[in-house]
Amino acid sequence: MISEPEMVGEFGAVGAGEVVGDFDRKPTGGPRTRRPWLWALGGAVVASAVWAGAVYLHPFGARKPDMHGYRLEEDPCPTVRLRAIGAAIAPKDETPRLKPELLNDPALDRAECFISLRSPAAKKSLGNRWYTDYSVGITVALHKRSDPTAEFEAMRGVTDAGVDADVKVEKVPNLGDSAYALTQDDGTAELRVLEGGAVLSLSLASYTQYNSDEGEVPSDEGPDTSDLSPYQSAMISDMRDLMRSLKR
Repeated sequence: MISEPEMVGEFGAVGAGEVVGDFDRKPTGGPRTRRPWLWALGGAVVASAVWAGAVYLHPFGARKPDMHGYRLEEDPCPTVRLRAIGAAIAPKDETPRLKPELLNDPALDRAECFISLRSPAAKKSLGNRWYTDYSVGITVALHKRSDPTAEFEAMRGVTDAGVDADVKVEKVPNLGDSAYALTQDDGTAELRVLEGGAVLSLSLASYTQYNSDEGEVPSDEGPDTSDLSPYQSAMISDMRDLMRSLKR
């Protein structure tokens, strides 16, 4: 049985119980890091097309899904705390980078936003050095007329890079009705959860930049931030917090 980690830094001990892998990694390839906004927005387009289409695929008169108390009457992102991720990486930046999106429809309620973590001190300091930025994407879709289970499972392993992307998929037990974590070697990770008619996603993206006061070109490739697996426990903890906050 999963419990939230008391200390995010001790992921090694917690992670074995949190995430159980049951899929094989595909051959590696492609760039190590990518810009998080392109990755997040690309993934949102793919997911939106499938989930939005699901509203009209089910026949009229089909049984409505159990909403388990989920409600989405306003943008939930200002109240997302990200306490575990903030402790593991950096606190939440309260300045929104992109305008959040909110849809309220008799068939589907949906919200999406992107949250930056506070820029590290290296970015603001003098001198030439590498620094790493992180961003978190939140998507909540409440399917009030159709059961999204089939589409949720069909999207397993599908990312903005496509169906055959180099992605590792791991099943996450004891979280909603079904949940799995996706990680890629380009510095992106995502946690997806299905519970009744609710489909939730929490994504994490990292990218490195070089800070130069004199326009100097770096002589090395910078730090490797492609492995986000140490933060899976923090993502699970913050997902649980998000799920609780959306239930009335």
